[in-house]
Amino acid sequence: MKAIEIRNKYLNYFKKHQHSIIPSAPLIPENDPSVLFNTAGMQPLVPYLLGEKHPQGTRLTDYQKCVRTNDIDEVGDNRHLTFFEMLGNWSLGDYFKEESIKMSFEFLTKELQIPVEKLSVSCFAGDEDCQKDEETAKYWKEVGIPEERIYYFGKDNNWWIAGTEGPCGPDTEMFYDTGKPKCSENCDPSCECGKYVEIWNNVFMEFYKDNKGQYTKLSQKNVDTGLGLERMTMLLQGKETPFDTELFSAVMEKLETLQKVDNISSRRIVAEHLRSSMMIIADGGRPSNIDRGYVLRRLIRRMIRHLNKLQISLDELEGLIKLNIEILKEMYPELEQNRETIKNVIIEEKDKFAKTLEHGEKEFTKEMNKLKASGKTKLDGKVVFKLYDTFGFPPEITEELATENGMKIDKEEFEKSFKEHQEKSRVGAELKFKGGLASTGEMETKYHTATHLLNAALKQVLGSHVHQRGSNITEERMRFDFSHPTKMTDEEKQKTEDLVNKWIAAAIPVEHMEMKKEDAIKQGAEAMFIEKYGDIVSVYKIGDKSLELCGGPHVSNTSELGHFKIKKEESSSSGIRRIKAILEN
Repeated sequence: MKAIEIRNKYLNYFKKHQHSIIPSAPLIPENDPSVLFNTAGMQPLVPYLLGEKHPQGTRLTDYQKCVRTNDIDEVGDNRHLTFFEMLGNWSLGDYFKEESIKMSFEFLTKELQIPVEKLSVSCFAGDEDCQKDEETAKYWKEVGIPEERIYYFGKDNNWWIAGTEGPCGPDTEMFYDTGKPKCSENCDPSCECGKYVEIWNNVFMEFYKDNKGQYTKLSQKNVDTGLGLERMTMLLQGKETPFDTELFSAVMEKLETLQKVDNISSRRIVAEHLRSSMMIIADGGRPSNIDRGYVLRRLIRRMIRHLNKLQISLDELEGLIKLNIEILKEMYPELEQNRETIKNVIIEEKDKFAKTLEHGEKEFTKEMNKLKASGKTKLDGKVVFKLYDTFGFPPEITEELATENGMKIDKEEFEKSFKEHQEKSRVGAELKFKGGLASTGEMETKYHTATHLLNAALKQVLGSHVHQRGSNITEERMRFDFSHPTKMTDEEKQKTEDLVNKWIAAAIPVEHMEMKKEDAIKQGAEAMFIEKYGDIVSVYKIGDKSLELCGGPHVSNTSELGHFKIKKEESSSSGIRRIKAILEN
């Protein structure tokens, strides 16, 4: 069964069970989440999990494009991916555990024809915050999972929360038995040996964890599920890895014919990073030195580095891009629609990286000359990391050049510096998620509304060409990216600030409406990626100043915002400016 067939079966099954099919949100989050990319199907839906009414109803299903980069350095093995597709279904205060389990079991065993004998499940074991989930286990027994294949695990395995605070709850996970022998007597679905593969996760969201670690009951009980398409495709096709499925196989085969040095890990990295980069660019991402732009740059450059390791000419990139579009355009038509942009962005980044490599070699030569002058034969690991982090110079190339010069590199010291860097990045990513969509407190709500006023004010001051290109909100400040070719003057910044404060002082009501998307467009409503919204949309109107498609949350009147102050205006990337601003009491 092909990936697109699995996707369609999933959506159609839940449509038959009264779920509205909603479009995948873009990879680049809309309406000011503070994460770099959408990382899960539930992420764009957090306001609705917290109680806001969704225009499509209380039962939803979709496929969600996701990017997770925590394991970027693991890509190249037989299972890690940065871009993946998550199939999901949601109950927003509608059905709960029993119906969720019945539908999951029926879909797996009837629609996908997975034998019951292949399935095991896990439930929450209970702790001081929440009791053992014997109710879920009871429903699994009723549908046909025998007691000996029902396992109980703690919070590390069977509790789900987005970040460190937000909606959360116990979950039940479904596992596929690959038929491999048990690695030990204690082998169970929590084992990493590969016998059991997690295929689906149903989260029963009934709690909210605050920033002090306290749990309270949500106003409504929700179900949030996630099924990884690439993994399911691999299992149903009896393949060893996702790279053996039709999603990657043609590119993998092409790389094998082009390579002069055989390296399966490098082929996987090229195929995976090419797909991820193309998907990010199709959804508006561009390479830069910060945030998501840096992630995209890293993906492209890592891909290029491994093309070099395979000794494949970089001129082959254009053909590989074309091949990938042909393979994936049925599933992701946005690749075909953005064909030229994707090609131009990747080729331009390739050309820049060639210069980076040249510059890195010059810096390496300087360091090598210092080393020779001091009579040493080993290049300090911190220097190797500096070449990698500051100049984008791959450590393996540094090692190759050192060997040619009769030198070695301090790998241990490099690994130490690299791990410290990874830990800082991981903590930073967690803080970003914590401050964003998963946190919808009073200040975030105010800043969310203020972005609408700022967008409207910029249009008046700078012109109608201004459109939102991204935003980032924490409890302390807002950051707003918008299209504009030049730096704002002090006068333009002051006019913008004064206009926002004038509207705040005018105490304008913030109205929430639901309407057909075509009607919203006719009325002039604005949104990033307007084509990604469903037929019925949520629209927020602020007098005659602002009309935007948005998922909330918002204040009810502009007078609640306080005093708006622009702290900084700067370049974000080519043709994109960035404003950092605060709300004062």
